[in-house]
Amino acid sequence: MTKQGLVLASDSRTNAGFDQVNICRKMHWFVQPGERVFVILNSGSLSISQSVVTLLGQDFDAGGGLAKANSLYEAARIVGDCVRRVSDIDRASLERDSFSFNVHLLLGGQIKGQEPNLYLIYPQGNPLAATEDSLYLQLGECKYGRPILDRGIQSTTSLEVAAKYALLSMDATMRSNVTVGPPIDLVLYQKDSLDVTRYRRLSAGDRDLNLIHSSWEQSLRRAVEQLPDIELEGSGNGSAPENLRAIKAY
Repeated sequence: MTKQGLVLASDSRTNAGFDQVNICRKMHWFVQPGERVFVILNSGSLSISQSVVTLLGQDFDAGGGLAKANSLYEAARIVGDCVRRVSDIDRASLERDSFSFNVHLLLGGQIKGQEPNLYLIYPQGNPLAATEDSLYLQLGECKYGRPILDRGIQSTTSLEVAAKYALLSMDATMRSNVTVGPPIDLVLYQKDSLDVTRYRRLSAGDRDLNLIHSSWEQSLRRAVEQLPDIELEGSGNGSAPENLRAIKAY
């Protein structure tokens, strides 16, 4: 989240074990052009996520739910209510067979006359908002991609640069965790546009995705090589410090 708007990115790899890896879109949006726009990302159980998104879509198409939300916070609460509805249907059966009710959703968007924002909705249905001090939210396997966002994202970052950070964050995660993979869905939402107009789906062989991957690795190696050398005690004379020699003597 920046002063210019929102950047949202999601991968498409799902798995139910090492031999059941599939591709499924994890980004969905609900739009009334000129009035409101909501983009939802999901992680966790695919069946639970699909049920939640289906309920949201049915209510939206009928003119209820997200179509009537008066604020983004209220929209996040509506998403949370749908999570609870699915929980009421499926949780007991899942837990009886030792499966957890595991779903997290990220809601980003804007309602006309209000500021855009991001919300993370937990499996219990409660929402957490992004703030000026915490400009981004993540869900799913996020620890590998977090450092680049911590170092780079600022409120003044342009959407184009923020998109690069989002893809680098995804790239770091894909490099270290096989459960995350392309295609990558990417939305750049310009504040007050109230529509999804800048969207791209980047496949595994996408030229720009591969270029970002290779350019970042090369730039990172060059940057590390250009860092000052680390001075070590005893460098150059082959002798260890007295305290280490004393430890070895014991």
